[in-house]
Amino acid sequence: MSLTASRDPAPRITYGAVLGSPHVARLLGGTLTGRLPGAMAPVAIVLWTLAAGGSIAFGGLLCALFGLASALSQPVKGRLMDRYGQTVVHLPTALLNSALLIALPVAGPRGGPALATTIVVAAGLTAVPLEAGLRALWPSVLPDPRLRHAALALDTGTQGLLYIVGPLLAAALASARSPAVALVVTSALGLAGTLVVATAPPSRRWRPAPTTSSDGPARRLASADLVALFVSLTGIGFALGALNVWAVAMADQHGRDMLSGLLPAAFSTGSFLGGLVYGHRTWPGSTTHQLLTGSAGFLTGWLPLLALPGPHAATITVVLPGAFLTVVVACAYQATDALTPAGRTSEAYAWLILSIGVGQAGGTALSGRLADHALTIAALPAAGAAFTLAVLLLARPGHASARRGRHRREHA
Repeated sequence: MSLTASRDPAPRITYGAVLGSPHVARLLGGTLTGRLPGAMAPVAIVLWTLAAGGSIAFGGLLCALFGLASALSQPVKGRLMDRYGQTVVHLPTALLNSALLIALPVAGPRGGPALATTIVVAAGLTAVPLEAGLRALWPSVLPDPRLRHAALALDTGTQGLLYIVGPLLAAALASARSPAVALVVTSALGLAGTLVVATAPPSRRWRPAPTTSSDGPARRLASADLVALFVSLTGIGFALGALNVWAVAMADQHGRDMLSGLLPAAFSTGSFLGGLVYGHRTWPGSTTHQLLTGSAGFLTGWLPLLALPGPHAATITVVLPGAFLTVVVACAYQATDALTPAGRTSEAYAWLILSIGVGQAGGTALSGRLADHALTIAALPAAGAAFTLAVLLLARPGHASARRGRHRREHA
């Protein structure tokens, strides 16, 4: 997709048309189900650790290692998909990941902290790269750019639902049965969702577009534009990581435990609603312009937190930056698509995911150290958003490569 938008206003499209297109509902539903372990496993791991007699600090460490291992392994798995296709990556990783999640409650207590840590890290490394894989499938599944635009926004917006449903489901299973059961169900859902996607014809047939002379050598993936884009997205991740710790601090400050889940849920609801609005029509301006506008809105949405609002006002406030999150991420994927050489798209999407994940880890770590300072921790999400906007304004990724990206997409 070109970074330059058409001047002619395009007619509105419906999500019914998107979901009614062949394979779309299956791919989207399977991907969301297969990605539930990413939202369920951290909660289930902490609860299992406590049930096994461990400390909450050790449970938090295991969660951090799980997320970090998952993020760091994304580019490797993306590169493998670009070389060998999706099936040979999705199926083995899904089987290993499910087996490891089941092995944790079976072998973990017997082997002590060292074995539990090894299993959790291995589970993170084998997390299935469904998100990057789905983004690579959209051009072949939906050749119409308008439908693809709506599908990408719907795909991005519904990600927030994972982090509402996933933790609640894991906690409910652990409470009703046991944390071990929660881990088993987590592994089963991940495997089932992956099988739905991996056995779908588009995923089985998918191969990267062949490299052409205009794309340059494969090593040109790390262009200045892409590096600037990925660096900017660490600020988005930083804001997300800071949000989670700020929510816990708000819950502690006001004596309302539900706030720790309610505030992220309100943010995710805003992301879902923002995705529905953004994907319902084609917006004017280039992708770069939309990316800057979305980043400015994302920053603006966090600023009211500097007034240290109460629980009700804070819950309403975080809906706004959530709505702009989908715009930023969807535009970032479009820009990545246009700036990436043919045959390297899955790997590029994986680096995008890694960038946000690294920023999120940094935001979580710094916020945890500053959790006792109310104003400082409330300002950290805005600081991450400001970093994103500043890098994008300085670099404006895409202007130099728009023509090349358009030429490649038109001849793909």
